[in-house]
Amino acid sequence: MDLLRSEPMQLVQLIIPIEAAYRTISYLGDLGLFQFKDLNAEKSPFQRTYATQIKRCGEMARKLRFFKEQMTEAGLSPSTRSMARADFNLDDLEVKLAEFEAELTEIKANNEKLQRAYSELVEYKLVLQKVGEFFYAAQNTAVAWQREVEAHHIGEGSIDSPLLLEQEISTDPSKQVKLGFVSGLVPREKSMAFERILFRATRGNVFLKQALVEDCVIDPVLGEKIEKNVFVIFFSGERVKNKILKICDAFGANRYPFMDDLVKQYQMITEVSGRLLELKTTVDAGLLHWSNLLQTIGYQFEQWSHLVKKEKSIYHTLNMLSIEVTKKCLVAEGWCPVFATSQIQNALEQATFDCNSQIRAIFQVLHTKESPPTYFRTNKFTLPFQEIVDAYGVAKYQEVNPGVYMIITFPFLFAVMFGDWGHGICLLLATLYFIVKEKKFSSQVMGASIVGLIRVRPTYPFGVDPKWHGSRSELPFLNSLKMKMSILLGVAQMNLGIILSYFNATFFGNNLNIWYQFVPQMIFLNSLFGYLSLLIIVKWCMGSQADLYHVMIYMFLSPTDDLGENQLFVGQKILQLVLLLLALVSIPWMLFPKPFLLKKQHQERHQGRSYALLHSIDDSPELERHHDSLGHVEFEFSEVFVHQLIHTIEFVLGAVSNTASYLRLWALSLAHSELSSVFYEKVLLLAWGFNNVVILTIGIVVFIFATVGVLLVMETLSAFLHALRLHWVEFQNKFYEGDGYKFYPFSFALLTDEDA
Repeated sequence: MDLLRSEPMQLVQLIIPIEAAYRTISYLGDLGLFQFKDLNAEKSPFQRTYATQIKRCGEMARKLRFFKEQMTEAGLSPSTRSMARADFNLDDLEVKLAEFEAELTEIKANNEKLQRAYSELVEYKLVLQKVGEFFYAAQNTAVAWQREVEAHHIGEGSIDSPLLLEQEISTDPSKQVKLGFVSGLVPREKSMAFERILFRATRGNVFLKQALVEDCVIDPVLGEKIEKNVFVIFFSGERVKNKILKICDAFGANRYPFMDDLVKQYQMITEVSGRLLELKTTVDAGLLHWSNLLQTIGYQFEQWSHLVKKEKSIYHTLNMLSIEVTKKCLVAEGWCPVFATSQIQNALEQATFDCNSQIRAIFQVLHTKESPPTYFRTNKFTLPFQEIVDAYGVAKYQEVNPGVYMIITFPFLFAVMFGDWGHGICLLLATLYFIVKEKKFSSQVMGASIVGLIRVRPTYPFGVDPKWHGSRSELPFLNSLKMKMSILLGVAQMNLGIILSYFNATFFGNNLNIWYQFVPQMIFLNSLFGYLSLLIIVKWCMGSQADLYHVMIYMFLSPTDDLGENQLFVGQKILQLVLLLLALVSIPWMLFPKPFLLKKQHQERHQGRSYALLHSIDDSPELERHHDSLGHVEFEFSEVFVHQLIHTIEFVLGAVSNTASYLRLWALSLAHSELSSVFYEKVLLLAWGFNNVVILTIGIVVFIFATVGVLLVMETLSAFLHALRLHWVEFQNKFYEGDGYKFYPFSFALLTDEDA
């Protein structure tokens, strides 16, 4: 496995007997090292050979999604326990899934009907109880009022009283007004509007009585739990009744019949209660049967799902193959790594042997100028770093891979910015937890599995003298040290990037990039910032008080002036003049030679290739076609020169800005250490000084939350993002093109739920 450069790839043509095509694709899917090219791109999905089989697989996938929805609704999950693999035939599986779907659909429909009937009976029972209570209370009130009236008349003893009473009693019953009523339930949130509309539609000629239902009830129509009110509406006349019924329908009010006879009310309540018990038993039995059926499906759901996805992917791949003219073979083209040649040939031979085919499959390598895909063989440790690089851009075929160096530099720069070994131990413990829970958090482990291991080190032998801690000069000293260390690290990493561009140019045989890109870039960067790094190291070694700011500024403004007390070594002034001259010379060195040499190479490459016999002026279109067939492309010198100009300006300005960008190492390290000191001194120590248990407890809680929330979460994220930027921008732009495309082999191991 070589991570520095992508695997050598080859374009391969496979000629497969049509009877062995299915098994061949299946074996190649198990192998997972062949990327097929679509040879039927001009055809729509419906015009392809295996469109019917894909449609069948899609229908089975729909049934499996239906099963999963039902299991989710039932609170079940597909079984993940290992089972002995059963060889299912696609036709048998299709029949089995259809049977399960029909049974589940029938059970669900029956359960919905039973549940609706049960909900209706529950609501009907509530109506009988609440409206019955209203009628009973109204009847008692009427009887009491009648007795009071009779007692009042007898007590007064008037002469006219018997006559009036007799007149009232002898009134014609047919002339008495009879009131109708409608009862039911209405959603509580609509009850006020319901009452208001009733009043306006009937002009107040109704009497509405509502009673609250304490618990939520399941609506028979919606199937959801809703707060409702029981209502009864008294009215007179058919026209008013019709209006009331329409308003009830508009508000989703469920109406139920009611009888004012108390005996019949009790009979209805008894009957409804009995039917509720029967329905409850039936519904529970149906749900139990539904749950058992779903459990049976769940035991083999994953196996069925994988089989359907596998079958669909096989037929989808077969649709990418073209049929040979004899219609006895299928032709496939695709990319594969060179090391996989023998494995693919073995898979082809095994497939033809298992199918008892009389024709052997043919494996032949094609020569092409097409750029191959990029493929790196990674493991669990190297994969996260490779994914970080690929997020910026996939490497061009066989160019240097930054992921190799990022394995070291990324956690190191992260640790420089994080800068606290105590908090590093906390990250280490969190990392170990994720490693222990790897199976549960398999997609999130490696992102944090290395960052906490860097800063755990002894205090002084590899760090700063602890006597600086707490002194007045601590902050200025640490600032100066961290700033200079940031510059040294930045210049070192940028030099590494330029050196990698040399290895790219050497590998691809591009001498122009070596002499007119690598050499001047190395000279320019090190004439300025390499020299600055040298001054920093010399100053540390000598213990000098020289002002490096003054040295670097006046190196440009007054290069011939005397350095005075800022001179660090003999000949420094002459060295500065030479380096400044080299930096100035390297700019036109990068800009001018390369475009002219590219033009010269182009002319030499196409010299004598674009001549043709000139018959007449009318032959010019044919000549143009001949021109194109020879591959002659007009050289755009202006475009090449502008591109080189942009590249030169970008590098010259970027050398300054990128070096300054590495000062973020100092800034974030300083911020982390100062925040740690503030939280410790202004929260924890301050609370400790009060000698109060309550204040101390509050201080400890605030300190813990501040440490975890700010220093361990926000600062970790900040350091990660800044380390990411330093690699993507400051490091990779020196050598990395990142304009390749990934190798996506046909592999059953890479199938996802979206492929179903």
